Amino acid sequence: MRVVIDASIDPRLVEAFADHHAQTLFDLGWQELKDHVLVKRLECDVFVTADRGFEHEHNLKSLSFGIIILHVERNKIIFYRPLFEPLLQAMATIRPSEVVHVYGPPAAQEQV
Repeated sequence: MRVVIDASIDPRLVEAFADHHAQTLFDLGWQELKDHVLVKRLECDVFVTADRGFEHEHNLKSLSFGIIILHVERNKIIFYRPLFEPLLQAMATIRPSEVVHVYGPPAAQEQV
């Protein structure tokens, strides 16, 4: 699967996608693009973001990719690692134009 990771997420999240083709917006040089331009350029199966408003700001039916919205307490890889398994499970079933939310554990339970 082709995965693109939003600039709002720790780029080390690519670790989760060892069996997939994953790139960050920084890899593509698109980190400065506005979302409405970005969604027209993306050629992927899944876009991973932490932007909780993303699904409300775009016409989802027009998108050729699925969106996974990650919910973590902090934008650090240690908070994303517990989500690797549920993230990959969401990827296995997501379809174009679909939005899936993946929630991380509360920060109080993490040892940083």
